[in-house]
Amino acid sequence: MSIKHTLQKYFSKQTETKEDHFDEKLRTHYYKSTKDKVMKEIESMLSQMQGFKIASISEEHGEIIVHITKGKKAFMVITVIMVKPFRTAVDLSISTDSFLFTDLGYSRKLVYELYSEMNKRMSFVGTSLGDRLIQS
Repeated sequence: MSIKHTLQKYFSKQTETKEDHFDEKLRTHYYKSTKDKVMKEIESMLSQMQGFKIASISEEHGEIIVHITKGKKAFMVITVIMVKPFRTAVDLSISTDSFLFTDLGYSRKLVYELYSEMNKRMSFVGTSLGDRLIQS
């Protein structure tokens, strides 16, 4: 990990997952399920967690908007995309509402916790499978 990535990791108010993220834990997660089932499971999971309030759900766009009041206040967008039958990708973006220039890793830790909980609830296939999906 470069110095830039280290600084970015600790001095940021936002964490976003993506296919080729330098932090392996923050790469896109894939589940063996349909988009609708994944969205319903995430909705169920969030409704059971304290401090998470679902603001809106767009089934057609595959997005769930969440306000987080547990710990530090934050705003989260969960994107769910079915890339092929029974292969669904989930990405998270969390922005912390803080007067500081950093959230001291809060948003990153929250992504780790949410992905961990999703992996327990759904059939986890792997991370960063986009390149392999294009080839198949």
